[in-house]
Amino acid sequence: MTRFTVNGQPVHYRMDPETPLLFALRDASNLTGTKYGCGMGQCGACTVIIDGQAVRSCQVTIAQVEGGFVTTIEGLSRDRSHPVQQAFAAEWAVQCGHCTPGFVMAAAALIVGNANPSDLEIDRALTNLCPCGTYPRVRRAVRRAASIQAGRERADGAPAPGIDPAEAARIVPALRRPPRGE
Repeated sequence: MTRFTVNGQPVHYRMDPETPLLFALRDASNLTGTKYGCGMGQCGACTVIIDGQAVRSCQVTIAQVEGGFVTTIEGLSRDRSHPVQQAFAAEWAVQCGHCTPGFVMAAAALIVGNANPSDLEIDRALTNLCPCGTYPRVRRAVRRAASIQAGRERADGAPAPGIDPAEAARIVPALRRPPRGE
């Protein structure tokens, strides 16, 4: 029996204590925003925040998380208002989207303690892999998110709560285009 907190809610998993956190989140809690990628901790698609640190959830068992606090992409912000989510939308840092939750979670952990990360700090903190190659946009998004979080910039990336994301997806591309050459 393993107990810890996920997205502010206490959970009690009646699973084998050696079950990877990734599978407990996806299969038992239906939190499917955390993605399965390589299963070896290399790609970062499964990144969550555990006790304030970005962690590859495929590499930690639920027994290791006992008593801890886990935040998944679903718990970061239900209305897409978190600075990282806003910045990723504003900088067009999303391509196919499979790696995005892991990048967002790693970036969110980074900017909590770093209001002005350098490119080197971003590169060291976000070792996630992106098959689509959005790295320059991701780096810009992290810098922008840190600026938003520090109050130096206004967030304007994602549609406001209450706007249907499908409707925003239909309208927004006609208004803004991603930077050329990336």
